[in-house]
Amino acid sequence: MITTQAFSTIRAIQRSAWNDCFPGALEDWDYYVVVENAAIADFTWRYLAVYEDGTLVAVAAAFITRYRLDTTVSGAGKRFTERLERLWPGVLQLPLYAIGSPMAERCDAGIASRVPPARRPLLLKQLIKAARQDASEFGISLVAVKDVASQDSQWAASCRSAGFKSMPGLPGGVLKVPYGSVDAYLGSLCKSTRKDLRRKLRAPGPRLEWRHNIDDVLPEVMRLYDATLSRADLQFERLPASYFTGLLERMQGRAVCVLYWVGDHLAAFNLILVDEHRLIDKFFGHDSAFGREYNLYFRSWLTNVDYCIAHRIPLYECGQEGYASKLRLGCEFQGRHLFFRHRNRVVNVLLNLVKAFLRPDRSDPAMAAVISET
Repeated sequence: MITTQAFSTIRAIQRSAWNDCFPGALEDWDYYVVVENAAIADFTWRYLAVYEDGTLVAVAAAFITRYRLDTTVSGAGKRFTERLERLWPGVLQLPLYAIGSPMAERCDAGIASRVPPARRPLLLKQLIKAARQDASEFGISLVAVKDVASQDSQWAASCRSAGFKSMPGLPGGVLKVPYGSVDAYLGSLCKSTRKDLRRKLRAPGPRLEWRHNIDDVLPEVMRLYDATLSRADLQFERLPASYFTGLLERMQGRAVCVLYWVGDHLAAFNLILVDEHRLIDKFFGHDSAFGREYNLYFRSWLTNVDYCIAHRIPLYECGQEGYASKLRLGCEFQGRHLFFRHRNRVVNVLLNLVKAFLRPDRSDPAMAAVISET
């Protein structure tokens, strides 16, 4: 017999059982404990579990928040929606229950390793059913599935069969790193980009420091984080200091913060997760007064590529923004979709119409090209 349950803490699910559903995941049970402990404002965490005869067979992370419909809009579209929000406060905000996590690189449904692949569609259906039931208990009418990989046809089919509508999500950038040296990587890029990066590397650079503890510089790190967040085109959640320190403390050996010093001034930091399979760039923050002079973004990029090469790490996962630069830097992109359904049919129809104006690619040509390709 199949049963489902929703929990308010991931600690209600055994660590080994959760990780068995996500073999090889870098953002594993420990990562979600860090996120939960950080108590990020405006988010309530939920964890969905499917049991068969009392044995865990599938899990998924979920969250509750007030969602702004223009979260992934940038440029002229964002300026319009901000004016609209000022004139009519709350018009673009809806209570949302979503499978996935705003803190994770992808939305995966975890299936226990012993479960035959043929049974996955049934378990996906159960997870969606559990999410809708849990949302109903909270009085939330809008349910979504966040960042479904374009190649995951089973997830997409399960969402559509449950009556969910879809729209493009933000693609995730990935750089494959089969190179024997940074010079070989540069040789794979177009001539103009290669020439530009080599010129940047010849200029004096900052001093690098690899840290597993940043307590002594935490105020400076958060200053850089806040400044970078304020300049971002897309709207993101604000991470508290406990998220950064928690990752470094709990995920020892798998989390590191690279500091970039100009003299005694902390000019940038880069928080990364890493194992033998991938390096995930979680956040890069920098001081704009030093960014252009020291080419901090490109230096951090090449630092990460060099680390992958030195440690024979095949994948560099580099996030969901900066598409124009990442196209130049040789990235491939993994397409993603957002699926949604509102319990009220009229509102559901309106949201399906509004999505044409709030698509993330309408105001970013580079993003539009990437979404078109993926």
